[in-house]
Amino acid sequence: MTETERQHDLSVTETVDASAASAGAVAALPPDNPLHAGETRSQWRDIWRQFRSHRGAMVALVLFLATILFVVVGPYVWTIDPTYVDIRARNQGFSAAHPLGTDQLGRDMLARLMAGGRVSIAVGLTAMIIAITLGSLIGVVSGYFRRLDAPLMRLTELFLALPLLPLLLLMVTLFREPLSQSFGPAMGTFILIVSAIGATSWMQAARIVRGDVLGLKEREFILAAKSIGTPAHRMILRHVLPNVLSPIMVAATLGIATAIITESALSFLGLGFPPDFPTWGRLLYDAVDQMIMYPSRVILPGLFISLTVLCVNYIGDGLRDAMDPRIRGR
Repeated sequence: MTETERQHDLSVTETVDASAASAGAVAALPPDNPLHAGETRSQWRDIWRQFRSHRGAMVALVLFLATILFVVVGPYVWTIDPTYVDIRARNQGFSAAHPLGTDQLGRDMLARLMAGGRVSIAVGLTAMIIAITLGSLIGVVSGYFRRLDAPLMRLTELFLALPLLPLLLLMVTLFREPLSQSFGPAMGTFILIVSAIGATSWMQAARIVRGDVLGLKEREFILAAKSIGTPAHRMILRHVLPNVLSPIMVAATLGIATAIITESALSFLGLGFPPDFPTWGRLLYDAVDQMIMYPSRVILPGLFISLTVLCVNYIGDGLRDAMDPRIRGR
């Protein structure tokens, strides 16, 4: 063997040994080493990482969670009954006994803000669930089945053309008494409000989902699943719905804000919940007659409504950016 061949064999042996040593070193690294980060990455972890980089969305999330704690845990700390009337303490200012004062009937404003927030947020969440469920169903069916696309989209455009507030007022006027007699004034009004808002707020979600489904139908994995005879219901549940989940979640966050504003508008017009069932909109309605003498009664519920809606909108903005794969990879 010549000297050149001997040196070549030696270099090859050293290269193989170095490769084996580096492979063993990588295998011995702990699981949390950055070199192994690519193996444990998941879509939801990437979404959360991108969402955390949106400062406005993170601040909004903290404030929204603080509002939830205020209206849910607060009544267990501040145990004054929000409906208790004390005429001797009416129209009081800020004090130790009533940190946010009292209204014209002597009811504690802090307790009423907590109770009103609980109702307003519950209305927003429930109406959002109804609207997103109905909109997603119509959007998926319209986008996937070509024969149903035209009639369902004409129905959606018909609802979009209807004036929302007069329609809500008509529904409240027609169905308030029957529902109140069947379920009681409070629960009957709650069912009426969330049903009316949910039934008139699904159109935007339906059009968004339909557009995504139309684009998704032309993807290779959908065509491959169709070629092997996958049934339509399995195709929708296993392949279509998981891939349109991100726009549905974004539409859901924005739907909460819309429902809260709509309920507040109905309560402000005196067509929402009964007077002894406080909501933020009802507090505004009760305080408008004395807003010049006691402006805090209007400012406080209005501030909570604005802050909650703003936080939900920022959270939806952050989710939209985090769930966009073109942004998430940056």
